[in-house]
Amino acid sequence: MEERPETELISIPATPRASTPEILTPSGQRSPRGLASTGPASKEAKSWTPTSFISPRFLSPIGTPMKRVLVNMKGYLEEVGHLTKLNPQDAWLPITESRNGNAHYAAFHNLNAGFGFQALVLPVAFSFLGWSWGIISLTIAYFWQLYTLWILVQLHEAVPGKRYNRYVELAQAAFGDRLGVWLALFPTVYLSAGTATALILIGGETMKLFFQIVCGPLCSSNPLTTVEWYLVFTSLCIVLSQLPNLNSIAGLSLVGAVTAIIYSTMAWILSVSQQRPPLISYQPISLSSPSATLSSFLNALGIIAFAFRGHNLVLEIQATMPSTFKHPAHVPMWKGAKFAYCFIAMCLFPVAIGGFWAYGNLMPSGGILNALYAFHSHDIPRGLLAMTFLLVVFNCLSSFQIYSMPAFDSFEAGYTSRTNRPCSIWVRSGFRVFFGFVSFFIGVALPFLSSLAGLLGGLTLPVTFAYPCFMWVLIKKPTKYSFNWYFHWTLGWLGVAFSLAFSIGGIWSIVNSGLKLKFFKPN
Repeated sequence: MEERPETELISIPATPRASTPEILTPSGQRSPRGLASTGPASKEAKSWTPTSFISPRFLSPIGTPMKRVLVNMKGYLEEVGHLTKLNPQDAWLPITESRNGNAHYAAFHNLNAGFGFQALVLPVAFSFLGWSWGIISLTIAYFWQLYTLWILVQLHEAVPGKRYNRYVELAQAAFGDRLGVWLALFPTVYLSAGTATALILIGGETMKLFFQIVCGPLCSSNPLTTVEWYLVFTSLCIVLSQLPNLNSIAGLSLVGAVTAIIYSTMAWILSVSQQRPPLISYQPISLSSPSATLSSFLNALGIIAFAFRGHNLVLEIQATMPSTFKHPAHVPMWKGAKFAYCFIAMCLFPVAIGGFWAYGNLMPSGGILNALYAFHSHDIPRGLLAMTFLLVVFNCLSSFQIYSMPAFDSFEAGYTSRTNRPCSIWVRSGFRVFFGFVSFFIGVALPFLSSLAGLLGGLTLPVTFAYPCFMWVLIKKPTKYSFNWYFHWTLGWLGVAFSLAFSIGGIWSIVNSGLKLKFFKPN
């Protein structure tokens, strides 16, 4: 039998051609993309990729030189990945300026953003819920928010050719341009700017406590006031905020993550190692009327919801990673997120359970550190107490940077869209100084902002528990009336209902029972 020359082509049987609508590639050319349909052709259409037409079956009849060219082209397309349209403005903005992130950076950022001072008031929630409801609600909330985190990671590149780099962008894609902004803008702005303001309050007050512990009776007769400590803390935040982009603060996020783990562990270990106060009780606190008790119960659930933060930064963190066809960004992002939330669970549950065990319903409204200072300030060495408060200060400084980054990004996006050029160093520094001092003045004008944990947990709860479920249904479009469809709609509407109930409970508690959660009361 004669050998067939390599360059000779053989005929390929004609096959029915499925309809292939076109999409616009970054170069402006038209590229075919399969349409979901029924029958055998639907599987090929659904799994179309930029290189799916360069298959071994397609290459088999082609000669070696042409095969080499096509294989090289396939590798190039896989490196480019997804034929994603890139907005040139993204290269000028702090969130998307650098795309060299990895799973380690994702773990640092998620741990720094997802765990912080809110966890310190979890024992306060347990004092109103009791053992059973406290542990059940905390466990449900943890796994619920972990699932919605996975949803956001998957939706980052849910549409081929598009990366949703910010939470509001994904909301606009799901709910529409106008409704998406209305639904997502307020809670994300609060979770960014409001948390930055709360961090200034907590950081400044903790710095004052640290100074009092270290200095002791040797303090001068005219120590700094609380407002002046706020100003000192704000100045430190502004200095650190001069780092240019989200990837550049990975080291600070690592510091914030490590300090949060250490001070939360020290807080519950020091609490359970000391003798419990007399007359301690683990019965839920009951107030004068059933309505007040119910509102306090709902407010406590809002505190638990407020303890889980960081979902407003998930897409921004994932936007710092490179994404190709062979190496999509969701793989390292989810790997880092899983690592981070394992540590968050190992910190949250001991703080809540250990703090409630140590102080019961005698837990002060400021949380476990306030209780440690109130009950055991004379029993614990001053060095340990001072170290704990210093770690809180470091954590607040680090968390301020990652929570302020969306605000910096918004300022610079407005500037670059108007001028069509990147921000200079002076303009960028000016924006960050402006944001820092605006947060400072808001904190001075509204010093009770950090006391509204239950109310703010209810108002911002949809970002974590509701919106991701709705966006999954609207973007992924699961089969109507299927289990997937019912499951996500049910979770989403439950999140909205809980948001309303927790907000009402928070308002009712503040107005009627005067429950004000001041984290650290300066003396």
